[in-house]
Amino acid sequence: MNPSTESRGAAKWALLSLAIGSFGIGMTEFVIMGLLPDIATELLPTQWAASPEDALSQAGWLISLYALGVVVGAPTIAGFVARFPRHRVMIGLALALTLFNALTVVLPTFELVGASRFLAGLPHGAYFGIGALVAADVMGPGKRAKGVAFILTGLTIANVVGVPFGTFLGQQFGWRAAFAVVALVFALATLCIVFFVPEHPGSPGRTMREELGVFRIPQVWFALGIGAIGFGGFFAVYSYIAPLVTDVAGSPEWAVPIVLVLMGLGMTAGNIVGGHLADIDLRRTLLIGLAVLALVLALLGALSFWIVTLSILVFVVGFVSSVLSPTIQTRLMDVAGDNQSIAAALNHSALNIGNSLGAFLGGVVIAAGWGYTAPSWTGALLAVAGLLIALVSYRVDARRTALASL
Repeated sequence: MNPSTESRGAAKWALLSLAIGSFGIGMTEFVIMGLLPDIATELLPTQWAASPEDALSQAGWLISLYALGVVVGAPTIAGFVARFPRHRVMIGLALALTLFNALTVVLPTFELVGASRFLAGLPHGAYFGIGALVAADVMGPGKRAKGVAFILTGLTIANVVGVPFGTFLGQQFGWRAAFAVVALVFALATLCIVFFVPEHPGSPGRTMREELGVFRIPQVWFALGIGAIGFGGFFAVYSYIAPLVTDVAGSPEWAVPIVLVLMGLGMTAGNIVGGHLADIDLRRTLLIGLAVLALVLALLGALSFWIVTLSILVFVVGFVSSVLSPTIQTRLMDVAGDNQSIAAALNHSALNIGNSLGAFLGGVVIAAGWGYTAPSWTGALLAVAGLLIALVSYRVDARRTALASL
């Protein structure tokens, strides 16, 4: 599928169908963060009664388990299915996302819900990775980052509409109601992909062994490190946004969805801007973006005691993080050579290592008694570490180029 063989209208419908699935992924990944207190109260009642902080920290494992599923599933699934037609692969992934999120709705215990969250994470990276390749083909040369950003639009819109709505729904009718909506979104995405995404060939000659060759490329590891560590700063804050609003800023529970809307608006704007900036100057966008993310997270840690400054800074955090998302994705595709299927999916493994790392470290500093602002400072340090990895990566690139020219 490309502009020369498909009408612009058909391409838009195909991309919109894929974006519905990314909307569902945005909901399932992020709605849990605003509902952690509700989940901890129901699934961990004894721990909640003894120590809400410890119960919240343990409930955060559900975020880490989902992220672990993404980390495991992205390279294995993407590598295995690289040779199959991509539209059929996308149908299968959407069906799996529907089923596994439905399990989250009905399973009764913390351990079983944790298992369902791990399973729900497995198709995540492959869905985004293969969908990004379809989008890149549609947009054509010189606009790959815009194509990647289009697929990510569903995820960012989810943070404007789906996550706040799901959070409100979960607060009013129980957290399981939010995941019931998620399962319905994936069911709709499955139908749309069936009807609107035309045949799109895979790479019949590719094998799992060839795809795994991507791990022999040093710059791939640098790119994965940037996403896993640098982006972890964003998740350290997002994972515990609910207590930051209620306990630190002293706002009522109904303010949490509003703050999440602001985060989502920032992410949507940043995703659009990031696609354009990355196509203009990827290196500068990546380096400046990580530096600004570190600064804003530090400001959030210092100024989140007032709901107005907290809201403004949350918007900016969402904006900067989403500028980085298509930028990191494109950097990884640039350095991966012929291993495009697995490289596109690996970006989401990296980002979800960041998700897991950020949620884990945020929980650790909270459980240590350092307060609900501590994840912001932790996130700032992670963003600085990601910036250092990026600087080393480009320095190695420059040295290799210099040696090759001798």
